[in-house]
Amino acid sequence: MAGGLRLTATPAPPPTPPCSRRQAAAWPAGRLWLALCGALAASALLAWWAPTTLLDWQPGRVWQEPWRWWTAAGVHWSERHLAGNLAAVALVAAYGWAARAPAPVAWAWFAAWPLTHLGLLLQPALAHYGGLSGVLYSSAALRAMRAAATGGRRGRRRVVGLLMLAGLAAKLLLEAPWGDPLRHSPGWDIALAPVGHATGSIAGLLCAGLVMVLRDPQSRT
Repeated sequence: MAGGLRLTATPAPPPTPPCSRRQAAAWPAGRLWLALCGALAASALLAWWAPTTLLDWQPGRVWQEPWRWWTAAGVHWSERHLAGNLAAVALVAAYGWAARAPAPVAWAWFAAWPLTHLGLLLQPALAHYGGLSGVLYSSAALRAMRAAATGGRRGRRRVVGLLMLAGLAAKLLLEAPWGDPLRHSPGWDIALAPVGHATGSIAGLLCAGLVMVLRDPQSRT
């Protein structure tokens, strides 16, 4: 009692569980992943109405016209090609949102975008290249590498990551990207460039490694 009034202490709010703090911090990162997917889809839709010769990958012009490192992903050679890749972008966006992909991983994928196309210089016989598939492969490789490296020694996440890496490696070996630069595949009305899948995967793995080297704090969740 003090001055006829009872003094009562206001109870302190319970501490926020660490998992809740991590989930709250992941929300902005999920939006960043969605923003990158939106940028990829928008680039493909806008490039559909532009002259492909100004935007596609051409090894003889990439140093004088460096925007091709980015715009090549938006170039598509047929309606089926465009529709298939846009559907794949939607799936990648849904995964990133559901997984609440952290900001460093989203930025790593952003960095893999131009690196995917830079790697095409390893196949000088490929005179033209366009499409989202290489960048989408980079996202798959990045996610698989991160899951395998941060999922614990026997964790389910680690097992899933290792299986994804094994499946990706098997698919790339079957495509034999070191062979002819263009291949005709059943179900597609254009010739595909397997080297783009390989360079995208390599770019994703390299950028995933960079995230781990920089000690992404979300990688320990």
